Amino acid sequence: MAETRWLDDDEQATWRAYLEGTRLLIHALDRQLETDSGVSFADYELLVLLSEAPGHRLRMRDLADASFTSRSGVTRAVTRLEDAGWVRRVECDDDRRGMHAELTEAGAAKLAAAAPGHVGAVREHMFDHLSQAEQAHIREAYTRMRAHLRP
Repeated sequence: MAETRWLDDDEQATWRAYLEGTRLLIHALDRQLETDSGVSFADYELLVLLSEAPGHRLRMRDLADASFTSRSGVTRAVTRLEDAGWVRRVECDDDRRGMHAELTEAGAAKLAAAAPGHVGAVREHMFDHLSQAEQAHIREAYTRMRAHLRP
């Protein structure tokens, strides 16, 4: 059995700063979206993913895989978004058991209305506190991590 490689003090401080900073950022962004637009951060993410997909639609399983939401969570979220009129479910042509989630015109309008405030909050809570060099370091580090973790 391999010996545990414990985090040193600098690594532990980096890890804790990342965790708390990320949690606080997501919480602030969620609060801004809920207050200003009546949509959660998680639902906003799903609307963005659908808006960027070909034909503004994705299979439900692909939507779950692309988001921070489980498959059952995406099913519940799509039901909420459907009830709001922002998404509709469409049967898959090639697999009758599968379903697509598709962005509606109302969903695209909701996303367009929410985006300016969200971008402003991202800028205020993140980018206004980082130099261009720091942004480049973060981008490079997370690009490497993403490449390592992505299946």
